[in-house]
Amino acid sequence: MDLDKAATTAQAHVIGVKSWMAYTGVLALAALLFGFALPVAFQWNEIAAASVLAGSALLVAYQFLAVRSVQLYYDDLGVWVVSGILPWKRGVFGVKWRDMDEASYVNGFVSWVTRSYTVRIGHRFTRDSEIVLHHIAGGRRAVETVNALHQQMLRAGAID
Repeated sequence: MDLDKAATTAQAHVIGVKSWMAYTGVLALAALLFGFALPVAFQWNEIAAASVLAGSALLVAYQFLAVRSVQLYYDDLGVWVVSGILPWKRGVFGVKWRDMDEASYVNGFVSWVTRSYTVRIGHRFTRDSEIVLHHIAGGRRAVETVNALHQQMLRAGAID
């Protein structure tokens, strides 16, 4: 599968992205770097502060874009996750419809309040190949969509 066309083909339907809860780690990192490391570096000298500022800005921007790059989608072959920014970190993995067991989500008070769910797309033969994504916005709706499509394909005899 061509990575540049992974989630942009006509038959690919994005059903999940990271929710705002996934960005809390990036916010905590930014607070730590800009609120603690930068003032300490300024007390040492300006060159160190400039280095910490540049490094912190790059690191926070990379983490933000890495979280933003995660997409859960389905097409005629299966359910897939595309993620990564840099060419050596970008990739696609997933579960084919014929190998899918079920889709589920973890429900709890925090998940319900924030509408940010942990989504699991199971592989019927091995747990090593399943999809587990944390903090998916509208994850409940994504799971319902995947399960409905899987049941529809099973009933139609399109998959075994």
